[in-house]
Amino acid sequence: MGINDRDYHRSDRREGGGFFSRLTPVVKWLLILNLGIYFLDVIMKGEMDEHGPIRHFGIFAIQSAVFEGRIWEFITFQFLHASVAHVMFNCLGIFFFGPWMERWWGSMKFLIFYLLCGVAGAVFFTLLAMLGVVPDGYVVGASAGLYGILIGVAIIAPELRLMLLFPPIELSMRQLAIALMSISVGMILLGYAGVSLYGLISNEGGQAGHLGGAILGYILMRHPQLLGRKPGLKVFRPKVKKVPQPPAPKLRPRSALQKDQDSAVDVILDKISREGVQSLTQEERDFLQKAAHSKQSSK
Repeated sequence: MGINDRDYHRSDRREGGGFFSRLTPVVKWLLILNLGIYFLDVIMKGEMDEHGPIRHFGIFAIQSAVFEGRIWEFITFQFLHASVAHVMFNCLGIFFFGPWMERWWGSMKFLIFYLLCGVAGAVFFTLLAMLGVVPDGYVVGASAGLYGILIGVAIIAPELRLMLLFPPIELSMRQLAIALMSISVGMILLGYAGVSLYGLISNEGGQAGHLGGAILGYILMRHPQLLGRKPGLKVFRPKVKKVPQPPAPKLRPRSALQKDQDSAVDVILDKISREGVQSLTQEERDFLQKAAHSKQSSK
């Protein structure tokens, strides 16, 4: 089924309502929830508290989620963020790339895809932390789901061209995905080797989450039947309305009389070009007028 078959991408959709009205349904609610929860938590946070009450309830930590049975943390951490820059970066990524995936999967399957990629990020972080590759701690943010989305778009539209704001370079979607994955792997390996990053925040745990989301995103895109979608990649394009063309004029066969008349007209016109209109006889003038009237009547 193509994008034109989906209700939210038909050309007769309602206009107006701002840019939110032009987003796909699940993407719109993901943005509202991520931004709303972050700022609500900031408002509710006390002056002496490290985290707001919502973050305290929902952050993912291995001890609480795995060993104390707080399994909801595998989901709730995906809607919590550490800073304004953190939530804005993730929301921008979802805003630009999420609609591609929602149109490809359909709304319900896209939501499952996104949340599962987030869960995979927490699972991969847990695995690497238990192996001692990354330090134990807690994880928050929509980045794992976002990286699953980025990998998905890189698969269905690898040659899509993007202009980055910083650094200001143009990349294909495939190149962007490879670059992001390389950065995550590199930061994890450097952190594991104890290499100093000269004051940069390495966040190996977050990078592990990115990789986990990307890995599951790749698996689900290559095997969409795991989520009940028929395999086979399709790049959907908006339906282009054909502008109705006026019917071509019908060509009627010319009679022998018409051909003779046209020949006579040509002779008179040649005479005008050689000798001027004043050289015409009254009979020739009358013939031209009659021929012109006949042409107008036949149209």
